[in-house]
Amino acid sequence: MPKTRSSFVCQQCGFSQVGWAGKCPNCDSWGSLVETVIEASSVRKKSGVGGKKTQPLSLPSIEVKKTSRTTTKISELDRVLGGGLVTGQVVLLAGEPGIGKSTILLQLASNLSDAKSIVLYVSGEESAQQVAIRAQRLGIKNRFLKFFEETDTDAVVESIDELISSGQPLSAIIIDSIQTMATIELSGMAGSVGQVRESAFRLVRLAKERNVPVFIVGHVTKQGSVAGPAVLMHMVDTVLWFEGDKSLTLRLLRAVKNRFGPTDEVGIFTMEDKGLVSLDAPEKIFLTSEKKSVPGSVTTSILEGTRPLLVEIQSLVVPSRLPFPKRIAQGMDPRRLELMLAVLIRRAGLPLYEYDCFVNITGGISIKGDPSADFATCLSIASGFFDKPITHKAVVVGEVGLLGDIREVTAQDKRVREARRLGYTVAITNKEVRYLQEAIKKYLK
Repeated sequence: MPKTRSSFVCQQCGFSQVGWAGKCPNCDSWGSLVETVIEASSVRKKSGVGGKKTQPLSLPSIEVKKTSRTTTKISELDRVLGGGLVTGQVVLLAGEPGIGKSTILLQLASNLSDAKSIVLYVSGEESAQQVAIRAQRLGIKNRFLKFFEETDTDAVVESIDELISSGQPLSAIIIDSIQTMATIELSGMAGSVGQVRESAFRLVRLAKERNVPVFIVGHVTKQGSVAGPAVLMHMVDTVLWFEGDKSLTLRLLRAVKNRFGPTDEVGIFTMEDKGLVSLDAPEKIFLTSEKKSVPGSVTTSILEGTRPLLVEIQSLVVPSRLPFPKRIAQGMDPRRLELMLAVLIRRAGLPLYEYDCFVNITGGISIKGDPSADFATCLSIASGFFDKPITHKAVVVGEVGLLGDIREVTAQDKRVREARRLGYTVAITNKEVRYLQEAIKKYLK
């Protein structure tokens, strides 16, 4: 029988200590007792990766090799990963249920499997028939894609070792999901902190020893974080987060952590009948196809990672019959809208305290936390208030201060160049006007 022990683990910060009881000394949160394997009966003890004894090395003596990457044949996924998959890379993919995690991984598995190398798809949530139905809907008929219906981590590891030992090369392993995996060496049920941590550790070790990329699907909690212990995100090389409104077709893929690439890239997809499709020209979904000047409509440029995206801000201003006028924002922070309305009332002299104000970001994208859309939001509301349009050939970029001044934003020149490439000949920034009141007089009066 394997030897195990129980230790205190904080699920907020990951603090762990044997014999500790009560609250976490770091974040004052309650933790739980987690069972951990300290000596396995069926697993040979190893000192180092692959059973090799390791020795300390001096920094100058370490040979730095160029990282080779394998394309996933999904352009937006390659962008987020930093150019493709790295040998032995472990990727944790998380997101809300139904957002498209299994869909994109099934597409990925089909792209990476061929006559030279197969992909093993391990499913603990869905049966083989359910996965086959999804593959049929997506038009996937790749016979080199192997499916394994199993929830025992040890059985999965043994099966992979047998495949590799028999001379069958593996291009990737997909685990869907880590919350369904468990090892018999721990008494806890699948999804518990101990089982998730131990199963993830064994899969990470397998990826490093066998030099095979591993994709792990993770569940999310009601608070919107990855379910399980905090150490799960520390163990893997890359953490990808899928987000979007399930009622819309837009999907965003962000890199929260990436040891082999940047964490400021964003992949943009649309959910269609044939699965997730990379969106190489996102302005098609965020901008109105019919270009004409309409009161309340202003185009701005936001930055998603290193990519400028042009989005349309629409505002509607109508007289209010309520003692407290409505302020409704869709796609942006309502508190940011209240701030911009206060600046317009105090610094630009607009009596918006008598009007209901509605602001919408088209296309389903969210610009929460991005101050670069402040100037465009203010001009959109002012345009709706005066019922006068701003030319549809203009792009508005800038942050608005509490004094009504227009400030430069990050990568402003890059945003303007991208807008000019797409046919927007007029750029309204802090280089043209310094104050919000001056901009309203120049472009709307």
